[in-house]
Amino acid sequence: MTAKAMNVAGIMSGTSADGIDVALVRIEPGNARPELTLLAHEGIAFPPALRNHVLAAMNATSTSAAELARLHWRLGIAYAEAVSATLKLHPLKLHLIGCHGQTLYHQPRATVYAARKFACTWQAGEAAVIAAAHGIPVVSNFRPADILVGGQGAPLVPLLDYTLFADATRGRVLQNIGGIANLTAIPAGAGPGRVIALDTGPGNMVIDALAQQLFGIAFDRDGALAAQGKVLEPELAAALRNPYFQLKPPRTTGREQFGREYAAALLEDCKRHNENPKDALATATALTAETIAQSYKQFILPRMKGGKNVRSAVDYIVSGGGARNRTLMAMLTQRLEPLGCTMASSEDFGLPAEAKEAAAFALLAWQTWHRLPGNVPSATGASRPAILGQVTYA
Repeated sequence: MTAKAMNVAGIMSGTSADGIDVALVRIEPGNARPELTLLAHEGIAFPPALRNHVLAAMNATSTSAAELARLHWRLGIAYAEAVSATLKLHPLKLHLIGCHGQTLYHQPRATVYAARKFACTWQAGEAAVIAAAHGIPVVSNFRPADILVGGQGAPLVPLLDYTLFADATRGRVLQNIGGIANLTAIPAGAGPGRVIALDTGPGNMVIDALAQQLFGIAFDRDGALAAQGKVLEPELAAALRNPYFQLKPPRTTGREQFGREYAAALLEDCKRHNENPKDALATATALTAETIAQSYKQFILPRMKGGKNVRSAVDYIVSGGGARNRTLMAMLTQRLEPLGCTMASSEDFGLPAEAKEAAAFALLAWQTWHRLPGNVPSATGASRPAILGQVTYA
């Protein structure tokens, strides 16, 4: 199929379950890589009742088929409405929609269930609802095809990272801090086969959980409360001994590992040291910063080499909601600048911090529509490139 220019809407709602990001992207064929232009971006909060149902489903040890079916369709309605709200503010003719869906469960490693061993994943949100609402095809369910060729089904943003940020002379690390924090590393002059990616660990998820429990607020705006606290070093050191942080890439994680129960256990450890809630919040913030920095130092830094084995300059480009947390960003800068990194925001490169993941699923939908692979095997661990997703027609 000959690739053609299209206006594509990308839809993303992450593990924080705080809302929906919609990116309207113009994608055109290029000489070596597609050319992307971000036309508009909007963030739409989940209605409180819907967010409560999403969080309950993520944390449930058991639930009903009726609850999951209703949530699946209700999310489809929410995604369709989010695209409508975005188009109302930024009118244009859409040709295609890419929707990641809401991850309710992600098991990237094979385990035994009903006498068979397999990996699995589920992103909820009925694509037919979106297609019917807008009268155009929708690409969804991106992760399974990668899992079925030996990958972890994530991360899937590296294709966008490589397309937009690969550079002949500078190494680039694209650090997204959503509910979970993940990075894509692109050495200077690297082809896609040298791209490295991994989930570093918790991003905003644990910080937000403690902010809600301790202060009754959705999140610590600008990291202002954490800035008033003191990092509890023994509790931080204990948290860093979690076996996940020693796993080699490719690796992925989610709410199953760093969700409500994990946050509650960290809070209890902090309370045993003292009762200052701001210290607990500072410790959770330091946990995100330290696991990001350790992941970079342990797994990425040795591979970020330039020509003649000289370490290249590295731009460390941060996106996601965590980029707005000034305390977290200060902690990251303190840890990463001594390692030779120049800190930046995706906004410095023309891509708003909250738009990147939504734009990635616009690109992945465009790839799927043209029967082109969307995974980066060196990032996911897949045995080969795979065409991702399923197309739902209007």
